[in-house]
Amino acid sequence: MAFLEIPRCGRSVQPVPERVRHFDEFVDAPAPGEIARQATRCMDCGIPFCHNGCPVNNLIPDWNELVTEGDWRRALDQLHRTNNFPEFTGRVCPAPCEEACTLNLVDAPVTIKSIECAIVDRGWGEGWITPQTARRGTGRRIAIVGSGPAGLACAQQLARLGHAPTVFEKADRIGGLLRYGIPDFKLAKAQIDRRVRQMEAEGVIFRTRMNVGVDVSVERLLDDYEVMVLAGGAEQARDLELPGRDLTGVHFAMDYLTQQNRRVAGDDEPDSVIDAYDKHVVVVGGGDTGSDCIGTAHRQGARSVTQVEILPQPPLQEDKQLVWPHWPVRMRTSYSQEEGGLREYSVLAQELRGEGGRVAEFLLEQEGIQRSLPADLVLLAMGFTGVRSEDAIAQAGVTLSARGTVDSDDYAAAPRIFACGDMRRGQSLVVWAIREGRECAAAVDRALRQV
Repeated sequence: MAFLEIPRCGRSVQPVPERVRHFDEFVDAPAPGEIARQATRCMDCGIPFCHNGCPVNNLIPDWNELVTEGDWRRALDQLHRTNNFPEFTGRVCPAPCEEACTLNLVDAPVTIKSIECAIVDRGWGEGWITPQTARRGTGRRIAIVGSGPAGLACAQQLARLGHAPTVFEKADRIGGLLRYGIPDFKLAKAQIDRRVRQMEAEGVIFRTRMNVGVDVSVERLLDDYEVMVLAGGAEQARDLELPGRDLTGVHFAMDYLTQQNRRVAGDDEPDSVIDAYDKHVVVVGGGDTGSDCIGTAHRQGARSVTQVEILPQPPLQEDKQLVWPHWPVRMRTSYSQEEGGLREYSVLAQELRGEGGRVAEFLLEQEGIQRSLPADLVLLAMGFTGVRSEDAIAQAGVTLSARGTVDSDDYAAAPRIFACGDMRRGQSLVVWAIREGRECAAAVDRALRQV
């Protein structure tokens, strides 16, 4: 009955004036004692609806109970049974499990995401997380194209089954959108680096600066490997076809976020720097990527930030009797949005106007009224329309769905070719990517054992 006596208490964050001055993580976990208190709030439901909300199938009541008993080591083992990278999900997942928690019926769900993150962080701190090598190798070689969460999960599972996976990444560092699409203030890249080191010790080989379909052909990979897995993500950004789209200062969100992540990593400045300093910034799109652009612009010293969304403003509170335990549509405010700026809803973009070839004004219509916003930098964050690896897709001979994703049957897309993650299911959450990678690895293993 602890949920009746102990109030919900989540993680604390640095004050806005402090955190916008750096690109480091700014969320602090409660002390272990408080985490254990929060875990006791779990009702251990006969039907754990949190499982329904978690795509990666986390055994949430199980590790909650172990944390309440002080058995953090076993809690970590339970956590890793279904989730290869809980330090990623514990930082960037929107926590659909908490929306599905029974206590969310009274707006006080268990702090599942905080507990998950605390378990894995303690595991790293105590040295409990070590390479898990297979007892014997099979010698079966698998090429995995893409090193995002789906590709990484697939590779780790295959290595632990004794196979020999090699991950091919077109960028200069491993991680996919975890590396270059998510700002460092949400996910420090050291989190990725130590998992890569663990996976290398488990037998995974990483090849960077290898753009499959360009630097190496699909045919060559299929000559050298028994199976190829397409896990390259859904990178084709949705564009905004407006007069003035070609003006200088209009960029896709991922180009902007990638460049800033490279700057944080210490890379040399590119010839054309996308920087929000002292600019009026307009972010087009109301999702997580748009929020990441807002937080980045604040840290770069933007003069103003306005986020515009084509959809109407959602309700402040959902009708739980209609939607629970499913993900509700309601007003949400991210950490970045808390840091400042304006949000405009029901916006129909009309035109981009410029001065001297550079964008200066964003014209819009809102509820039948036309007006304009000052805009020195416009960032397009409207989601993704499918895969972008045209060469690899064409060479692989796979078919694409109407949504621009790879068609597959039990993850098999063509003879000896599998697909998983956003490349297969479309733009989605990191938890879905990890689940897809794990299930794809199981499908590959079944196929290899039949040969």
